[in-house]
Amino acid sequence: MVSNYDYVIVGAGSAGCVLASRLSEDPDVSVCLIEAGPADTAQNIHVPAAFAKLFRTALDWDYDSHDEPHLDRRRVYLPRGRVLGGTSSINTQIYIRGNRLDYDGWQQPGWSYDEVLPYFKRSEDNERGESRFHGSGGPLAVSENRSRNPMSTAFVEAAVEAGHHANDDFNGAEQDGFGYFQLTQKGGRRASTSTAFLHPAMNRSNLTVETNLQVHRVLIEHGSATGVVAQRLDEAVTIRADREVILAAGTYNSPQLLMYSGIGPAAGLAPLGLPVVVDLPHVGQNLQDHVLIPLIFQHEHPISMLAAGAPENLEQFMSEGRGPLTCNGPEVGGFARTADGLPAPDVEFLAAPVMFVDTGLGIPTGHALSFGPSMITPRSRGHVTLASEDPTTKPRIVHNYFADPEDLASAVVGLRMALEISRQKALGAYTVSPFRPPASESDAALADYIRRYTHSIFHPVGTCAMGSVVDAELRVLGVSQLRVVDASVMPTIVRGNTNAPTIMIAEKAADLIRKSGS
Repeated sequence: MVSNYDYVIVGAGSAGCVLASRLSEDPDVSVCLIEAGPADTAQNIHVPAAFAKLFRTALDWDYDSHDEPHLDRRRVYLPRGRVLGGTSSINTQIYIRGNRLDYDGWQQPGWSYDEVLPYFKRSEDNERGESRFHGSGGPLAVSENRSRNPMSTAFVEAAVEAGHHANDDFNGAEQDGFGYFQLTQKGGRRASTSTAFLHPAMNRSNLTVETNLQVHRVLIEHGSATGVVAQRLDEAVTIRADREVILAAGTYNSPQLLMYSGIGPAAGLAPLGLPVVVDLPHVGQNLQDHVLIPLIFQHEHPISMLAAGAPENLEQFMSEGRGPLTCNGPEVGGFARTADGLPAPDVEFLAAPVMFVDTGLGIPTGHALSFGPSMITPRSRGHVTLASEDPTTKPRIVHNYFADPEDLASAVVGLRMALEISRQKALGAYTVSPFRPPASESDAALADYIRRYTHSIFHPVGTCAMGSVVDAELRVLGVSQLRVVDASVMPTIVRGNTNAPTIMIAEKAADLIRKSGS
């Protein structure tokens, strides 16, 4: 089976859905969007509080890191959405852009904060309305929290008691401070990029969406990308692109596809018998992520998410779009600095009114509050490589968390800050019974705790970075008609959750692609 389109987009996730929607606005071009997973019809996708129930299901690529050398050689669970909407269909819906310094620090033409802010605003339909920092009328609903668990409010109050200040808009003029997160929800339900961007565009005759089709490699002919080779069950499928192939498969899968297409480090491809089309040594390198160091406190107050599925809560969710089932998990948090003189926050705190144990894979055994620091300016770098010549094999992922000793030193300070918040009066009713606490508050005991319990909060970036794998217009170096458009193109990770920045990248990329195709 062979089909032809102007643009072929691989991956219907946070970036791919945006690209498909924006590019198909032009009725004179044809667009094919390819997703390895199914349509986003599963009920748990649309119930915010059920996000962890999607982990390790058919809607998840279900990755784990290889043994992490600085985390007691533990393997770290790395969920990625394998469904329309990608990880925006299984994430915690927090809308955070990062810091101005992140984008200015990329030092890539066209990607400064002032240049990307209009693309953030173009996507946004913020229920607070139009402002200097926010947009209204865009496809993506950005909403206030509709759960407002008392424990979440108490956490913010405790942070203020501990000396931090309140902040009601982390995407505004200042990032530091604590408060409620705004969320990608509409009427209390998840607003993924599939529901926000893709579904409204799917009635266009020039847009074709292929689900349950896994791409194995990009066709490269005479130095240009001309299509993709894929498979659905036992059927081989070739889809050709007359203008461009665009990889939007994510930080793990986009470099994997490049390497299976012969684009990557020759030293890694040749031993697997893969042809080397372009020797690009940085493909799959520069991997960065945010980690969370969780503290869990059990209590006897029946206000945690343990009771979210009660009939009265289901009725409130269905009729009003409010209540515990609208809880995204970490409802509140904040940004702070672990040392004087830092130019911007280096730690993000996340707090959830539930026992979030073992990366969300464990079953809560009681009412609890979970919170902790996430280290958002990591110096450590990992890599994604191929584990086999078979394109259906999962990639080999090593994040190398805490390889840089300064990351661990900052994490110890961040954990000590979280413990200080836990001792404040506002949280007194919820923090009386620590679950698996550190042995003491010495540096050595806190470092040991960090190595034992740290997990990812699922923000991988950097493996197809601008400046080393793609140029500032996201074109793959050494190959024409091929781009990468997803979080993998970030040279350095942003200070905050990565879904909103990925949507922005796709918004800007759509303009770059339209300009080059005109």
